[in-house]
Amino acid sequence: MRRLLRSASPRPGRPGLLPTALPAALLVALLAALTPLAWAGAPPPAPAPPRPAGAPVPAIGRAWPVGVRPLVLRGWEPPATVYGPGHRGVDLSAPPAAPVRAVAAGRVTFAGRVAGRGVVSIALTGTDLRTTYEPVTPSVQKGDDVGPGGVVGVVEQAGSHCGTTTCVHWGLLRGKTYLDPLSLLPAWLLGRGPSRLLPVLP
Repeated sequence: MRRLLRSASPRPGRPGLLPTALPAALLVALLAALTPLAWAGAPPPAPAPPRPAGAPVPAIGRAWPVGVRPLVLRGWEPPATVYGPGHRGVDLSAPPAAPVRAVAAGRVTFAGRVAGRGVVSIALTGTDLRTTYEPVTPSVQKGDDVGPGGVVGVVEQAGSHCGTTTCVHWGLLRGKTYLDPLSLLPAWLLGRGPSRLLPVLP
């Protein structure tokens, strides 16, 4: 910039390239052109930090994955360590070929086979949460948008880990952390009404 201004001033005995005083408009244009170059090497802004794993799960579910109120064969048992024993989801009783539904609105991030089982994964709209369903024969593809209660496939008989009973393993993740999928369901879907006294059977 300084060299350009020096060369613009006339020297004795030779004509100048430009008038001694550059027009203000030209100076503004030169500064505007040089400013992006000064910032080209600046690091990009840091991304927003992810929500902590202990953040509450919003009860945005509007349907059970299978049936109306299926039997929970095995509940969520969080492992003590990342690779420790536990149950990273819940198992819901369901007959073969029963429709499997998205519990809330979202977009399919995976629909295919993993270790011989059909798996569907859905990123829930407006959250950092993701639900998984297996074993399922998918009827959706990656990138499909689904609404709450939308059918994403049917229950596969092969691949069930519930013994002689077929079931759907329903998982919930935030990043790589598994959470209790039942926490997505509001009380009216869980059937948690007021307590009632029941007769004591002999």
